Amino acid sequence: MQLTEQQHEKLSKVQLDESWKYSLAEFLLSSRMDDLREFLMQQKNQDKIIYPPSKQIFNALNTTPLADVKVVILGQDPYHGPNQANGLSFSVQKGITLPPSLRNIFHELNTDLGIPLSKHGDLTKWADQGVLLLNSVLTVEAGQPTSHQGKGWEQFTDAVIDVLNEQCEHIVFILWGAYAQRKGQRIDREKHLVLKAAHPSPLAANRGGFFGCKVFSKANNYLKQHGIEPIDWQLDA
Repeated sequence: MQLTEQQHEKLSKVQLDESWKYSLAEFLLSSRMDDLREFLMQQKNQDKIIYPPSKQIFNALNTTPLADVKVVILGQDPYHGPNQANGLSFSVQKGITLPPSLRNIFHELNTDLGIPLSKHGDLTKWADQGVLLLNSVLTVEAGQPTSHQGKGWEQFTDAVIDVLNEQCEHIVFILWGAYAQRKGQRIDREKHLVLKAAHPSPLAANRGGFFGCKVFSKANNYLKQHGIEPIDWQLDA
């Protein structure tokens, strides 16, 4: 995509990792992104509390540059409680009680790879190694789950998946639950590995299909088969 000087100037104001910024330029410069910005501005003008904090909205993309992505764990939308969301799917700030879904993820990790249960839920260490922890919707109103669905974020994160699908090879996509699996229908199974299981939320996980899915060992085995450094899933030293 050839950019005009005006478009370069507009992009320069976007607080996003450069590799993602130019790969997503078409969407970022579109009216759809303008509408999304307008919606978020209206929410703030109405004194609504939005999670995560504005500096962390693009945390997943800023922590894991495009060229570093090895694994994608797709979530739905951010946690809506105080001090929980940090811009990484399923992750919470250190010192925050583990949400039930994350607790179940850690139990599966322990069963799959024997990794001790983490004392905290900050998944930044995974993101630093190439695990893109991407929510489908990147913001939420405090105390109002799914409140920012249908406002444009889904189209933005579809564009992220399209970039990964088209520009990269041998990425592991971990899709927990029907929502993530529908969103993952656009992924080319010839180029990438798609691992599907039930959602780790207690309601879904206890019905079966999450515990025993072994996605962590399967992801690492696939990466090693393609000469890619596997993920060290252990969070605690």
